[in-house]
Amino acid sequence: MRLLLLGCTGFVGRELVPALLESDHQLTLVSRRLARGYEAERADGRVKWLQLDPAKSVSWQTPELVEALSTSDAVVNLAGEPIAEKRWTAVHRKVLEDSRLDTTRLLVDALAASKSPPSVLINASAIGFFGTSATSKFVESSPVGADFLASLCQRWETAAAAVPDSVRQVSLRIGIVLASDGGALGKMLPIFRTGFGGPIGTGKQWMSWIHRSDLCALIQTALTDQAWSGVVNAVAPEPVSMAAFSKQLGRSLNRPSLLPVPGPILQLLLGDGAKVVLEGQQVASERLDSLGFSFRYPTLVSALAAATS
Repeated sequence: MRLLLLGCTGFVGRELVPALLESDHQLTLVSRRLARGYEAERADGRVKWLQLDPAKSVSWQTPELVEALSTSDAVVNLAGEPIAEKRWTAVHRKVLEDSRLDTTRLLVDALAASKSPPSVLINASAIGFFGTSATSKFVESSPVGADFLASLCQRWETAAAAVPDSVRQVSLRIGIVLASDGGALGKMLPIFRTGFGGPIGTGKQWMSWIHRSDLCALIQTALTDQAWSGVVNAVAPEPVSMAAFSKQLGRSLNRPSLLPVPGPILQLLLGDGAKVVLEGQQVASERLDSLGFSFRYPTLVSALAAATS
């Protein structure tokens, strides 16, 4: 397939792009970053890199992007500023919103205006859709939460769902993505390897996760399987508490995991953004069962073993 990829040059893209190339897809990457990597693939035409900001309307008037969209079979949009890395000031909240909503709305507008739009849009969302809870269990049909992140995810999904009728659309509510070179696990590993790791906050909050390899396989399946449409919770079948996660990570590294990180320290660093880490939610997927998706890493033991080996 000819694929247009937005927001796929970061943490998830580091594994997704090579996997898509391995499957003989032809890729156009849209990124604010300077082109880097994939020199051989860029030289032979399998990868085209457009240095553009997809959250800016002027980018969608660029002939190269207009042509890429009209000649693509499918679009994968993972664009969005990281959620839990900075304090949620008023300015940063707007960055979080614009990077997701503006990109998705402009993309959908471009699909509607195209004479030959791609037939599939895979669009990111997040399990933050459900809000946070220590006791509830959420599936695809559960209602939206009541906080900022829930509102953002709901608006994000609504923007993606406004595609033309000819476009099959999938919104992936992605959980905590596990891999050693980034994300939450990438930040935890150096601390745990020194023996100073432990649960964050009370340790009772839920972590609903997915190994990056499974997320990439899930995206690839959604691109080609016509049964995939609408909202899918992209989470492994075994959500765990923060305490259980920390304990298993310590075991995987053969290190102690007894030193908790007090919640107030995280709140000092991240402000409202700490809520994502300190409260969490227990999320499962009914859709993945019915779609017959098979996880390579269905358990935390297998996922952490793979990520730390």
